[in-house]
Amino acid sequence: MNIHEYQAKEILKKYGVAVQNGFVAETPAEAKAAAERVKTEFDSGWCVVKAQIHAGGRGKGKIQGSEQRGVQVAKSADQAAEIAQNMLGGTLVTIQTGEAGKLVNKVLVAQDVFYPGANEPKEYYMSVLLDRQKKQNVIIYTTEGGMDIEEVAEHTPEKIHREWINPATGLQPFQARKIAFNLGLEGKAFKEMVTFVTALYRAYDETDSAMFEINPVLKTSDDRIIAVDAKVDLDDNALYRHKEFLELRDLAEEDPTEVEAGKFNLNYVKLDGNVGCMVNGAGLAMATMDIIKLSGGEPANFLDVGGTANAETVEAGFRIIMSDPNVKAILINIFGGIVRCDRVANGVVEAYRKIGEVQIPIIVRLQGTNAEEAKRIIDESGLKVYSAIALHEAADLVEKVLNGSLSA
Repeated sequence: MNIHEYQAKEILKKYGVAVQNGFVAETPAEAKAAAERVKTEFDSGWCVVKAQIHAGGRGKGKIQGSEQRGVQVAKSADQAAEIAQNMLGGTLVTIQTGEAGKLVNKVLVAQDVFYPGANEPKEYYMSVLLDRQKKQNVIIYTTEGGMDIEEVAEHTPEKIHREWINPATGLQPFQARKIAFNLGLEGKAFKEMVTFVTALYRAYDETDSAMFEINPVLKTSDDRIIAVDAKVDLDDNALYRHKEFLELRDLAEEDPTEVEAGKFNLNYVKLDGNVGCMVNGAGLAMATMDIIKLSGGEPANFLDVGGTANAETVEAGFRIIMSDPNVKAILINIFGGIVRCDRVANGVVEAYRKIGEVQIPIIVRLQGTNAEEAKRIIDESGLKVYSAIALHEAADLVEKVLNGSLSA
């Protein structure tokens, strides 16, 4: 589950990670008030107004129809309100959002941390995530932080360091010192980075997160180390242990069909193809998507209804798939293990009748317990539903739909 920058920073602060402070605003008036608070509470004459969306690249991204970027410096409270006015309600397009962009509903008004001092400020990059191949958490870091981090990874990957953490022992003090040393730090900045890395890893570990990404980690002109930005991905599978995080979910940032699927405990991911699929089991779903591609189509979604599919879940799956205008056919591929195939077949027929006239071909492949009976139920229903038992039969039907020889 992704969360906003301002929410991520609140989590980091609870674990002792130094961050760029600020206040969230949903209107220009609130942005002005937030800028005044920043000046008073953090002694920051200027402030930074940041669009809050679930995507990176905001500093280079632009609001559609304008030259307004997703991150802007304001020299006064009035200017902060003006910038917020241009951001809020606009669509921010970044390298990570694609051309569709994301609607900006909130902004973060934060303190200016690039103030003058004895030393030049320096930006670093740091993230913590799971290395599935090594079965260990890893801290990835580089001296080349900032808006061009993607180019660093592409053109100078040798500048990116990795520190793997043994799950039995956790992050060791010598590892935190090694990271600070590899970043070329010394004195106060060295000590602050050791503290920063230690607190950051603890926050990642104890929140059961999938990823923490801090870009940039800033060494200020007076050698403080702070998180200027924060991107946090919380692990959905661990939310039962962190129920307080559920309130951080922003449904406006998620695909509406995925939100609807979640209401029925359906595992759904929207894709860009033309053949919708409904399957029970993630492995079978992946195989079904392969079959669709081999038949000349492109999967329009990943949809796993689980091992207890019934008429209600089948109907919900139907409606969600058919809400995608790109879908030209639906392939239902169910293995009757926990659930009997005849129950699924009855569910398909019942859902079909409830939904009404369907304008696209529906192919149903049921295998397992009572598969033959299930095929008979569908064939005798009088509905325009094509049934199959073998996987290659379903693939042949998909191919016929796509070449126009089979219709609804």
